[in-house]
Amino acid sequence: QVQLVESGGGLVQAGGSLRLSCAASGRTFSTYTMAWFRQAPGKEREFVAAVNWSGGNTYYPDSLKGRFTISRDNAKNTVYLQMNSLKPEDTAVYYCAAGRFLGTVGGNPSQYHYWGQGTQVTVSS
Repeated sequence: QVQLVESGGGLVQAGGSLRLSCAASGRTFSTYTMAWFRQAPGKEREFVAAVNWSGGNTYYPDSLKGRFTISRDNAKNTVYLQMNSLKPEDTAVYYCAAGRFLGTVGGNPSQYHYWGQGTQVTVSS
């Protein structure tokens, strides 16, 4: 069992930056692939980034490469999402998720077993 708690959301102007954190409980954190998803009102949950168990491999959709960076600190049981050059269309609830993969890391929400409660990110124009 893994419990996830996100923090760091808030209101920021377009062009600004935010860093989200996701603190995990349990001693098995380092065995999970960690990911961030987001969901805007009326839209489906969207894959934002993932990082493998060691932090050595990261995954992003092409649309977000270069602006968002995922990282993890296994000693602190925490995964981060650094978001730069934010745009109003980045406004959404951001969720942290944990899953296990035998092969290629996926970006489908159904592949992740544990979820946080979400943190709101609002980007004003």
